[in-house]
Amino acid sequence: MRSKQSYAYREGWLAIATNIILFGLKYWAGIVTGSIAIIADAWHTLSDSLTSLVLLIGTRISNKPADHEHPFGHGRAEWISSLIIGVLLAVIAFNFIVESVDRLISHEEVVYGKLAIIVTVISILGKEGMAQYAFWAYKKSGSKSVRADAWHHRTDAISSLIILVGIFLGRYFWWIDGALGLAVAGMLIYATYDILRDTTHIILGEKPDDPMISQIKQVCSDEVSIDVYPHQFHVHNYGDHTEMTLHIKLPPGMTLHESHEIASRIERSIWNKMEISATIHMEPYGKG
Repeated sequence: MRSKQSYAYREGWLAIATNIILFGLKYWAGIVTGSIAIIADAWHTLSDSLTSLVLLIGTRISNKPADHEHPFGHGRAEWISSLIIGVLLAVIAFNFIVESVDRLISHEEVVYGKLAIIVTVISILGKEGMAQYAFWAYKKSGSKSVRADAWHHRTDAISSLIILVGIFLGRYFWWIDGALGLAVAGMLIYATYDILRDTTHIILGEKPDDPMISQIKQVCSDEVSIDVYPHQFHVHNYGDHTEMTLHIKLPPGMTLHESHEIASRIERSIWNKMEISATIHMEPYGKG
């Protein structure tokens, strides 16, 4: 858990520092060139700092130990952070749509210079570098909010790439700035969907996958000499802590003490092999 937290903290603080620097460069270039697209992209970059701050706060809360009011810990705070990041991406996408439509309606043409090219290239390299680092940190930590932050870096890098294309094509097509802005908005909406889909599935509760069920059945088979027919699997994920309930079948003539010993042995084995806290309900053969 401590290692996971350190990856998230490093990624978050590095992202905040990098985004503030890139915001300053982009905003300066946007003012000098008069480009609404570059200025909007600058604010898009600054919004990354806000999402990174949300990531840091969510990570700190999620790693708080269990207490009386939260007996299963605070791990789901990380998913709430991912939801917030997803909503922020959606808001940014909406703003891009509004800006792009206004540009198309006004038939306003933008004249870019070398400064815009240089700053945009720096932004692309910087943001893609941050995305690569964040995806690496996600693989090491498994943090959903770090993954969401990585997608935010990636979408910012691609939006800057699209603007760079517009810089070179703008001299031929007056409408390119608005059209590419709509493309960036579409990309942001997809990233929002991807983040919210994964996070909401976990929060709402997911069916245990086949490999997990197979592993549980194998644990039962290894621990008990008779077939206990494990079934009725329910998994409750709390971030770094996972709870499971399942049913097993035992001979009706078995004593309560013997039944309890078998269930406890299986529960300990599940914890030792899978780090899942299991609670087992026992049924006699022939029931259900």
